Amino acid sequence: MIVLWLSFGLLLLPALWLLVAPLRRAHRVHDAQASFEANDRAAEQNVAIYRRRLTSLEAALERGDIDRAQFDEDRLELDRSLLEDTENLARGPLQSPTAGRFAVPVVALALVISAMLWYQHEGAEGDLRLFEAFQQSDSLPALLERLEQEAQRQPNNADVWASLFPLYRDSGQGEAAIGALDRLIELEGREPSLLAQKAQLLFFMADRSLTDEVQALVDEVRERDPREPTILGLLGVHAFDEGDYEQAINHWRRAIAGMSDSSSSQALREGIRIAQQRLGMTSEEREAAVAQGPGVRVRVSLDESLEGLLDADTRVFVIARDMAGELPPLAVARLTLGELPVTLTLDDRHAMSDAASLSQASEVRLLVRVTKSGGAAPEMGDMYGDVEGVPVGDVEDKEAVEVVIDRVIE
Repeated sequence: MIVLWLSFGLLLLPALWLLVAPLRRAHRVHDAQASFEANDRAAEQNVAIYRRRLTSLEAALERGDIDRAQFDEDRLELDRSLLEDTENLARGPLQSPTAGRFAVPVVALALVISAMLWYQHEGAEGDLRLFEAFQQSDSLPALLERLEQEAQRQPNNADVWASLFPLYRDSGQGEAAIGALDRLIELEGREPSLLAQKAQLLFFMADRSLTDEVQALVDEVRERDPREPTILGLLGVHAFDEGDYEQAINHWRRAIAGMSDSSSSQALREGIRIAQQRLGMTSEEREAAVAQGPGVRVRVSLDESLEGLLDADTRVFVIARDMAGELPPLAVARLTLGELPVTLTLDDRHAMSDAASLSQASEVRLLVRVTKSGGAAPEMGDMYGDVEGVPVGDVEDKEAVEVVIDRVIE
């Protein structure tokens, strides 16, 4: 921000120079004007012209070219003309060249203050702080911390909440993401795109179920924008889970037509391909596919050396990520420490977004983290364990992958 204000100061310098420059020329201008007025002969020339014209009129009267009435009328017009010419030449006394010099710093100060007040009201200092937060944060926790500070500092800046929402969502903090999105909706209004994102997030947080709240949002969005792609993608996922592959394909095709994000479009095209394949299955095969689908079976346990360190109700996240670490979490399951050891199946039902799910990957990295704060972002003191290179596929009669929580973040 220091650089910003220094830049503003540099921009104001030319304006201040223009205010001060007349003072530097005041003496020269004053002397030039005084010399001009002292040497001005315009009044004498006007009087000389008046006398010549008057002499001409008197000569015409003596010759009988005009009568007395005409002479008096022309004389009156000549007198009036002289008065008008000499009146315009009347000048007041010249003021001192130093007069008004104290007004210049007052005007300069007013200019600086008005410029600062204008920028405070119309400028984008808040957005600049957001840009600095993204540039200076070298990790997700650091970025979240900076953005949360900005949210407290500028709660009415919609760009802050628009930045926080996807970070909360992609890091598995569903409730925080909903809170950020609700605040964004308060500021921006009930825009169909924002309501659609809220419906999508609630849908996946409810294990891909069309709850009453989700259905209400879907109905509101479809009433205002029947072609909203996020809602169509959500409905396609729901139809796919229900085994209605034709309806899923129909929704996804309509969603792709309104999408500008190529990666999301590619994910839906892959979903369409899978749905088309399953249309050729028998009813029994379709039910089995809906019940399971491609996924990973995992057994989570706590190492004996870490037992008793945290309470039984401490939150546990079981997360599947792509091997490159480029996508949001492909699947997230939430447990408590008291439920361990436990065996569970991760599949597309645990996806945080229809644009990133287990069915899109062939191998994943499994990460299990026990968090004292309950947040999705790693913190000092959290316990964790992980396994890499776990294949994704049919989980029926497949042995569970063992993940042991045996380390502590320091």
